[in-house]
Amino acid sequence: MYAIVEIAGQQFKVEKGREIFTHRLEGDVNAALVFDKVLLVDNGGTVQVGLPTVAGASVKATVLEHLKGEKVIVFKKKRRKGYRVKNGHRQYLTKISIDEIVA
Repeated sequence: MYAIVEIAGQQFKVEKGREIFTHRLEGDVNAALVFDKVLLVDNGGTVQVGLPTVAGASVKATVLEHLKGEKVIVFKKKRRKGYRVKNGHRQYLTKISIDEIVA
């Protein structure tokens, strides 16, 4: 059984027991979260597609930790002009574990 869920503006394919990284979410470590924007549910070959969401479906998850992602280097240069800018960025992430899919 899996579901397509919208979490923090992004769509994720989730299954029970899977751990995923999302943009930083509200909630402390070990807090329970419920996501109601379920777009699709597949229950052993029976597919329910939402218009735009599946009525009565939800996904329950637990926050495992808050962390920062890998550093991304942003380098800008214009040739022959002496313009060079180097910048770095680390995205704030939340690691969650999927506990249950309610269809």
